Amino acid sequence: MPLDFDALLNLQIPDTRQHYTHKDAILYALSLGYAADPMDTAQLPLVYEAGLRAVPTMGVVLAHPGYWPRTLNTGLDWVRIVHAEQGLTLHKPLPPEAHVIGKSRVVDIIDKGLDKGALITYERRIFERDSQDLLCTITQTMLARGDGGFGGPVRSSAPPPSVPERAADLVIDLPTAHNAALLYRLNGDWNPLHADPEVARKAGFDRPILHGLATWGIAGRAVLQGVCDYDGSRIASLFGRFTAPAYPGETFRNELWIDGEKVAFRVRSLERNVVVINNGLVTLRG
Repeated sequence: MPLDFDALLNLQIPDTRQHYTHKDAILYALSLGYAADPMDTAQLPLVYEAGLRAVPTMGVVLAHPGYWPRTLNTGLDWVRIVHAEQGLTLHKPLPPEAHVIGKSRVVDIIDKGLDKGALITYERRIFERDSQDLLCTITQTMLARGDGGFGGPVRSSAPPPSVPERAADLVIDLPTAHNAALLYRLNGDWNPLHADPEVARKAGFDRPILHGLATWGIAGRAVLQGVCDYDGSRIASLFGRFTAPAYPGETFRNELWIDGEKVAFRVRSLERNVVVINNGLVTLRG
């Protein structure tokens, strides 16, 4: 059955509620490798409850609606969906613990053609329950490889941010642990693709892959380290396009191009010389 454009745009994704604590904020930071050197006092406030500050990229794991292409009546070929792009806009610094509400909706669908799939973008806004303050807005684009050619509007997606052709202004290599995916999944993504070697092999990988949002969060860590002196309040937004799977245990080379309040970035697996995130852009607050 072809994708129903109107039905998907009007899909009612249930609101989600979450009470996260300082333990969740610390776990998220540790799962991305923060404070690998426990004597680095610049990173200590991100992993220590005394004066704890939440890592800004944690917004993408808050009040998650789950894998709604599968759990809701969408008609999508959910098995063939892959994560294509991820964006986060921070309206204010994330508190280290809070009660939050997530409100999700599909905001865009692009028909790329029968053999090319469909691009589906959904938005999740995270509100602090008691104050009703909007904390952050998450945008995620999925490539539904089995759902193209449904007769949707013929148009192209907006071009992603460009990465300069000149040499990077800053290069930061960040190694990951071999059990990084097993740790990151405790943030709420329990997909066995990231844990079970047999499931990974059935999906075409020789071993479990790292979550895309873990690689994306590590890119955010590189920007915090190299440009912001670990001051997360300086991050206004972050965007990246996934270009290849990444694996736990790899070293990620983060190339940064700094232009005032804009930082372009690209992430490469050193071991395989493969770009895993491209067209990255971080917007800073002054």
